[in-house]
Amino acid sequence: MRFDSGMTDEVYQEQILPHVSRTFALTIPQLPPGLRAAVTSAYLLCRIADTIEDEPALSAAETLAFLQRFTAVVYGREEGALLARELEPRLSDRTLPAERDLVRNMERVVRMTARLHEQQRAAIHRCIEVMCYGMHRFQSTASLRGLPLSSDLDSYCYYVAGVVGEMLTELFCDHSPSISQRRAALHGLAVSFAQGLQMTNILKDVWEDRRRGACWLPQELFTRHGIELAQLSPERYDAGFRAGVRELIGVAHAHLRNALSFTLLIPGEEPGIRRFCLWAIGLAVLTLRNIERTPQFTAGSQVKVSHAAVGMTRILTSLAVRSDRTLLRLFERAAGGLPLAAPSAVRQPARPAMLAAHTPDPAAAEYSRGRLRSLEGSSGRSDGSSVP
Repeated sequence: MRFDSGMTDEVYQEQILPHVSRTFALTIPQLPPGLRAAVTSAYLLCRIADTIEDEPALSAAETLAFLQRFTAVVYGREEGALLARELEPRLSDRTLPAERDLVRNMERVVRMTARLHEQQRAAIHRCIEVMCYGMHRFQSTASLRGLPLSSDLDSYCYYVAGVVGEMLTELFCDHSPSISQRRAALHGLAVSFAQGLQMTNILKDVWEDRRRGACWLPQELFTRHGIELAQLSPERYDAGFRAGVRELIGVAHAHLRNALSFTLLIPGEEPGIRRFCLWAIGLAVLTLRNIERTPQFTAGSQVKVSHAAVGMTRILTSLAVRSDRTLLRLFERAAGGLPLAAPSAVRQPARPAMLAAHTPDPAAAEYSRGRLRSLEGSSGRSDGSSVP
């Protein structure tokens, strides 16, 4: 797959997006124009980092080196074209053609990011730096034994998703003074929002991940149900495994309630941002419902939300986008019958004291210091309650 080299960087981003994410190709265009380019660039940079991390032909040391160099490219300390020329030939057939093309054209995405204003760049730079640091930390020790503790699952979700929630919150606040007035409340829910989405994906893709030699479920939780994750098999259904999955569905459900609370903090005069959030929440809730109703599924495709359900979610949430009361009703109807974890099970992960490499970008450095100060002053736990 190769795109016309004569197209502009902005057109390239718009053209490649649906080839690397059908979901974001639906949701990002809902955003107002001032946000659309920034969120597209941010997502594509995250996807490049993910492609590097997932490449099986690279050793752990090589992966780490490439991720560190990619972070340097994002900050402008290294040329993206040089990294792309060295990285692309190392990619195996496991990397999709669209992902390969994105790696080849990383310089385009970096140039688009460089055109953003300072606060947007700072939020995106921090996201990529933290993600590359933490994602590799977990991937380098991945195994079929799963994660030891539930708190490890929280930390994993933070590195691969929660940091994105923080970045999007900063981009939203930068876009709108009325949203910025609710910055503290939004940041209090952003990581939980992202964890709800990520846990849904972990549950949906559990068998595909195991075929790749990884498991992101917490052994601590499944031990209570008599399950050793290392011995799991899709061919052997176990009631204890079902019980553990239901418990995790309850935790994901609680996080998604926080996601709706986050969305309702976005003023009604920003319907595009609300739709961006609502469509992701709606699809996650419907996926959890499918997992709950199909306990013996052996592939993510068996619990995938149908095209009809996707279309209905888009229609209903778009019609109700400005009505908090109607959105609450729609959520309750979609989530009806799902298990719901107690508030104590909905934790915020401890953030790293990172990072090993400090950036020369003063805006990014100040943003990171400010976020760490605010987090150190928080309770480290969301309330997990039903949305208001």
